[in-house]
Amino acid sequence: MEPVTLTTDRLLLRPVGPADTDAVYAAAQDPDIQRWTLVPSPYLPEHAIGFTEQIVPDGWSQGSTFTFGVFLTAGELVAMLALTMRSLGTAEVGFWAAKEHRGNGYVAEATLTACRWIFTEVGVDRVEWRAEVGNHASRAVAERAGFTIEGTLRSGLNNKGVRRDCWVGSLLPSDLGLPSTAPYLPARS
Repeated sequence: MEPVTLTTDRLLLRPVGPADTDAVYAAAQDPDIQRWTLVPSPYLPEHAIGFTEQIVPDGWSQGSTFTFGVFLTAGELVAMLALTMRSLGTAEVGFWAAKEHRGNGYVAEATLTACRWIFTEVGVDRVEWRAEVGNHASRAVAERAGFTIEGTLRSGLNNKGVRRDCWVGSLLPSDLGLPSTAPYLPARS
């Protein structure tokens, strides 16, 4: 798939490239990003180079992971967000925010924008969010973006070689007033 750029009144979402390597590297030095996300720790310059020059463009070209740098309209990197295809019609969202830009609603805004895009342009019918139990900041973003928290998965994720319990939530096209590509038959009590 060809990379796309999305916009809101405050934000520009676009794939990162070599010109963004230094900004990605600097932001990923934050111990909270390294603790709660799957980025390597320690995060070295070669990790940022591989991310911006290979991982991001390969994900787009293969249609497997759609990674957006989230920028203020003035050009400053405030967050990273990725939508990774997990199965037919299902993607998983992951994100982090640069420390100095947390608490401004940027990641929730970017998440909603990216989810609208993947529902309408890629034909996804479910976006899942997962975070290690205890990552209250990520959970708050997911809830602000409209995700329904569905529960806790025991040993649901592996972060740096350690199995951890995780929260899981979902966002459906109908949550945003959008049609699905496949009919949805909710469980009956």
